[in-house]
Amino acid sequence: MMSRSYTNLLDLAEGNFAALGPNGGGGRRRSGSFGMKRMSRVMTVPGTLSELDGEDDSEPAATNSVASDVPSSVSGERLLVVSNQLPIVARRRPDGRGWSFSWDDDSLLLQLRDGVPDDMEVLFVGGVRADVPAAEQDEVAQALYDRFRCAAVFLPESLHDRFYHRFCKRTLWPLFHYMLPFSASVSPPSSTTSSSAPSPPDNGRFDRGAWEAYVLANKFFFEKVVEVINPEDDYVWVHDYHLMALPTFLRRRFNRLRIGFFLHSPFPSSEIYRTLPVREEILKALLNCDLIGFHTFDYARHFLSCCSRMLGIEYQSKRGYIGLEYFGRTVGIKIMPVGVHMDQLQSVLSLPDRQWRVSELQQQFQGKTVLLGVDDMDIFKGINLKLLAFENLLRTHPKWQGRAVLVQIAKPVRGKGKDLEAIEAEIRESHNRINREFGHSGYSPVILIDRDVSSVEKSAYFTIAECVVVTAVRDGMNLTPYEYIVCRQGITGSESSSEVCGLKKSMLVVSEFIGCSPSLSGAIRVNPWNVEATAEAMNEAISMSDQEKQLRHEKHYRYVSTHDVAYWSKSFIQDLERACKDHFRRTCWGIGLGFGFRVVALDPHFTKLNMDSIVMAYERSESRTILLDYDGTLVPQTSINKTPSAEVLRIINTLCSDKRNVVFIVSGRSRDKLGEWFSSCPKLGLAAEHGYFLRWTRDEEWQTCAQASDFRWMEMAEPVMNLYTEATDGSYIETKESALVWHHQDADSGFGSSQAKEMLDHLESVLANEPVSVKSGQFIVEVKPQGVSKGVIAEKILASMKERGKQADFVLCIGDDRSDEDMFENIADVIKRGMVAPKTPLFACTVGQKPSKAKFYLDDTFEVATMLSTLADATDPEPMTGLADELSASISSIDIGGEQTESSDRPFRGL
Repeated sequence: MMSRSYTNLLDLAEGNFAALGPNGGGGRRRSGSFGMKRMSRVMTVPGTLSELDGEDDSEPAATNSVASDVPSSVSGERLLVVSNQLPIVARRRPDGRGWSFSWDDDSLLLQLRDGVPDDMEVLFVGGVRADVPAAEQDEVAQALYDRFRCAAVFLPESLHDRFYHRFCKRTLWPLFHYMLPFSASVSPPSSTTSSSAPSPPDNGRFDRGAWEAYVLANKFFFEKVVEVINPEDDYVWVHDYHLMALPTFLRRRFNRLRIGFFLHSPFPSSEIYRTLPVREEILKALLNCDLIGFHTFDYARHFLSCCSRMLGIEYQSKRGYIGLEYFGRTVGIKIMPVGVHMDQLQSVLSLPDRQWRVSELQQQFQGKTVLLGVDDMDIFKGINLKLLAFENLLRTHPKWQGRAVLVQIAKPVRGKGKDLEAIEAEIRESHNRINREFGHSGYSPVILIDRDVSSVEKSAYFTIAECVVVTAVRDGMNLTPYEYIVCRQGITGSESSSEVCGLKKSMLVVSEFIGCSPSLSGAIRVNPWNVEATAEAMNEAISMSDQEKQLRHEKHYRYVSTHDVAYWSKSFIQDLERACKDHFRRTCWGIGLGFGFRVVALDPHFTKLNMDSIVMAYERSESRTILLDYDGTLVPQTSINKTPSAEVLRIINTLCSDKRNVVFIVSGRSRDKLGEWFSSCPKLGLAAEHGYFLRWTRDEEWQTCAQASDFRWMEMAEPVMNLYTEATDGSYIETKESALVWHHQDADSGFGSSQAKEMLDHLESVLANEPVSVKSGQFIVEVKPQGVSKGVIAEKILASMKERGKQADFVLCIGDDRSDEDMFENIADVIKRGMVAPKTPLFACTVGQKPSKAKFYLDDTFEVATMLSTLADATDPEPMTGLADELSASISSIDIGGEQTESSDRPFRGL
């Protein structure tokens, strides 16, 4: 029975708001939708606008197929930038009779337009940073769309509080910054930026009601996107952790929509993230995107590790691109740190007020060495650690007493919390203590500026500072070092007398826990928790020669000036286009409920095996070959009891009873185990250990189908495997007659995979001169003789049938893992090689919807059994002739190495 919490998720995802109680009742007003004058809208399902306004997402047309993506009358590509807040500054007019709006020039969302192609329109979707009364929301929304191409989302106040303050800022933000609520009194601070956070005083434990509000708020954003989207031409770029559920809503409505997501905060390690009760729901929602972006490889690596450990999805790297195969779709992973807006900084540097302010500061700090910190007043910015390190610097290097000054700009934030108040008290206490101990008349070692500082004043401080120090203990990106480098460079092509005289130089001391740290190779990286090491880094930075400072500055400036915000957005959009290039070529449909929803995307030539087609081909044929894998095909991979069921044995015996059928189990299992399990099937053929051993009937002797007789290589391989087994808890070695297999399905998934890759390289090196092949599979590494595979044994069976005048005119082979791909590949061209009759229908079928060399698929072992049972019902059981005896006598002597005469006839494809 479903828990109430899970049914709530389904209610939210299905749009059943009435089930959530009075706060989410079905009679709610859709704030921000338009009244008499409506925003342009594209119809995505048949019907009228009024029908769409009140639609229920359970409509089959909108959820179960790509029919929802009907062509639109709107032409031209657009980019929909969706974020929690619009890049708009909204102010109430002085007379109180309306609103004035302007672009927020400091907003990253606005700045990213510089990297968008000229022929691509940008439309913004998000909330308004102002409390707009409900009566004015329609008018405000229309004005924002008409003048700024911004679609405003208005959330009811109670919903916004639960969504933003309670879940985003009290659950996700601390967790993504590696902070766990160890006690009920924990309450992270508040902030209004994506990397800082306001939070009311309350506990930080997971709140199911807040999660439901988060999903409901994402539903509001989804509805606004639907109002303005053209699904066939538009790209959607979702920003940050506030909207991580949105991709599921979008993908469920528009199966082929092109969706990108960028996370502007850190992504925690799997050990931290796994504590989130809704961890899988969020991962699955993000995997409904086509491209997911992160600032650094560390953040991406943590996300990939979570997908591996919690969803069992492994990533692959191809030609420099990282991708996750998710139900036939490749979800791209983009690693690209954001940059600064060079033109905006240059314009600030050219302002007259800035020139005057620089001269004033140079006079104020004449003869002093200025170290600068610019941070939000935030528990993760490490301001007090910076003060402690500077105190240590003055104590251990007395030469800087009276000469070094730390200017700390601490931007205040709205909202308060117990932790933030404690941090502020610590900072002020350290500030006063240092100034009392080391200060004197005319000299204050620490200058604390705890007010809002204009961009002009901040750039002036950057210009006169010898070193900028960033000691954040965790931060998503932090562009302060980039801004400092640009300000120290000055106006391009200008030499102003008020600028810093002499060489253009700068120095940085940065925490290794911030996103920009990897890109600043000339900076001195520190662990901010190590106060002594940070103090020594400060001393090294300000003691360094001017020439060395210049070289490091030039290196940094080259990077910052070329990797600006336009470069970042252009690169992301290009990769999004590449990730979506096959969207309208592939067959797509949606499956699953709630956050389990995903789109299955398959090659148009990869189709589900049609029962009617295979039965028709089966009944028309006179010489049939049926090759069946065992594990994962006849019994589920997850089954503990691997013994074949009575129903499976009945079906196999029925198929074997027809003299026109040759039925084989082709498995990696040992011959003893297969012989034991299928002892009740006298006419069934068995190919054990991937075809090394073969037996045509129960009464026949086992034959060896490979020429390998020297197994001394096992003495070389087994010690290597033992080393990894001892070091990898949960792994074990399976010793077969012809092969050695190392299993790691019960080991830690990440460590087991890593050990398997290492073992593969190790064994390939040790056995380089031996007649063996080393291959990896699903949780295994196997060493076996060369020339042994399911593909080879399939060819031998078909060749033997042809040799005895019983050339196959129907071929069915089914399997589920990598070893079966050899079988699918080898039978693909058997008609051209003349191994089967012309026009033979070939049914190569994999189990599960995944990339495969097979042309057909069935969903699971149940469907395999159903299909085989259908064939058994169409079987005409007759006494067997001596066909099996003749074939077994000739199988060892067949040579399949030569090419046969190519046939121009095409095989029957079944569908």
